Order: sequence, then structure tokens, then C-alpha cells
Amino acid sequence: MLIVEDVHKAFATAQGRLPVLRGVDLQLPRGSSLALMGESGSGKSTLLHLIAGLERADSGRILIDGEPLQGRGEAELARWRREGIGLVFQQYNLIGSLSVAANLAFQARLAERHDPAWVSYLAERLGLTPLLQRYPEQLSGGQQQRVAIGRALASRPSLVLADEPTGSLDETSSETVLELLLELVGEAGSSLLLVTHSERLAARLAHHLYLHLGRVQPRES
Repeated sequence: MLIVEDVHKAFATAQGRLPVLRGVDLQLPRGSSLALMGESGSGKSTLLHLIAGLERADSGRILIDGEPLQGRGEAELARWRREGIGLVFQQYNLIGSLSVAANLAFQARLAERHDPAWVSYLAERLGLTPLLQRYPEQLSGGQQQRVAIGRALASRPSLVLADEPTGSLDETSSETVLELLLELVGEAGSSLLLVTHSERLAARLAHHLYLHLGRVQPRES
């Protein structure tokens, strides 16, 4: 479903170009899950941004169902983000002026894939049904993260990208949120690429890779 081949990315700094990714390779089969680990600053978030089309690789290829992201215009990349992927980040990125119900349905409506029955099911599974008329500022961190997960899955994307989605939660909440994420990703028929520092959480996923000095190295499952 997702293939990354020899991807390089560097950023301009006052001291010159700083290489972040140095020939990254990975594969994620359809319907499977992969945990990407590595030290802070190793390029994990940069790789997710490239896959999401938020940044462009300097060289190499990123293939989605055999079709390259390279060469796509901004409108095509925006469509990929809107219809093809669900994004879950540590910061939640909910829309403060919208209710929980509206936040849940937001991306699915943009993608013209709003299914009220599926969104209602997500809200129930995520424990959000009593909170649908509240606003993000009225929720705990764990509740906000569950809204973010529901929003990402509401359009049944082919790929979910999760960047440290439990990083700001306590251990118990992290376990609960990850369990829900894995179950619902499976029910949505999506693939999951999860960035995490936690070996314990990573062990719950099917495949594991480690990013070190800009290169992805296999880790024992």
C-alpha cells in the first residue's frame, strides 16, 4: 500500500543544508500496521510530513498503491490529504469553534464521505456520545485525542498517520487510546503508520522499524 524508496530530505540552516533523511526505505502492506521509532530529531515527523504531502522529498520515491506522490500538484496533494489519509498528532489539532460532533465529521464532510451511522459508531466506541455537544476546551486531553482519532477515521482513509498520538497522555490513558486506535483502524480497513518513542506501545503493532541518523533500520518484532 505504501512504499518509500531511497528518500532523502535536507533543510536549509544558517550553517548550510542539514540532512535529515538519508536514503529511507520502508514498506507498509495494506491493512497492516507499522511502528516507527527513533531518537528525538531523527526525522520521524519529517518522514510522516513527506508521506502526507506536506513536504516534498529532495530525491527518492514515495508510492501509494503503486502511484508516486512526486509530480503531483498542490491540488492533488490536498486531495490526497483530504481523502486518502487520516492524521493524528500529539497536539490534537481540533477546531475550537466546532463541537465534538462537528469535529468528528469535519474531514469526512470535506472528502464527501460523511456516513452518519459510521460516525455515530465511532463516537460510541470512543466514549464520546455524551460529549457530542461540548467543545474541545471542555474536554480532557484523553477525550480530545479520542476526538482526533474519530475525525481521522471518519472518512475511512486508506492510511492513518499517527505522530506520537499518546505522547501527552499518562500510561493508562495511552494504553486505552492505542487499543481503541488499533481496533478502529482495523474496522475501517485502514493501514497505520505510528511514530512513537515507546517500545511498549510499538510492540502492539505488526511491524517495527527504527530511524537512526536518517536511515531506517529493521528491529525485531
